[in-house]
Amino acid sequence: MDEGLLIIRLVLGLILAAHGAQKLFGIFGGHGIKGTGKWLESIGIKPGAFFAFLTGLGEFGGGLLIAAGVYTKVCAILIIFIMLVAIFTVHWKNGLWNGANGYEYNLLIIAVSIGLYLTGPGTHTLF
Repeated sequence: MDEGLLIIRLVLGLILAAHGAQKLFGIFGGHGIKGTGKWLESIGIKPGAFFAFLTGLGEFGGGLLIAAGVYTKVCAILIIFIMLVAIFTVHWKNGLWNGANGYEYNLLIIAVSIGLYLTGPGTHTLF
């Protein structure tokens, strides 16, 4: 079971960290704080740069900590919150399927985060 939790944590955590890096640093095809901030303001979330930074930091830092198995419960709650905001501000109106910019992907992240919250990180952690 611990090896399964390690795989789940690594995949979830590193993908989340990469999404955060897109927002913070503009890498992996992202737009950085400035570009993400402009987009957030275009959908009514202001100040955009501030929330781009917070979201990017939550995804990047939370993702790395989940991958490491550190503060798993706190990070899981943080990620669940970020994904709920994404669902209700962007994706809900598009329906379930990710291909139509729906909330499928976000819902999967929430489900995995709830699972990690309930089970904990397992024994293979950095600390």
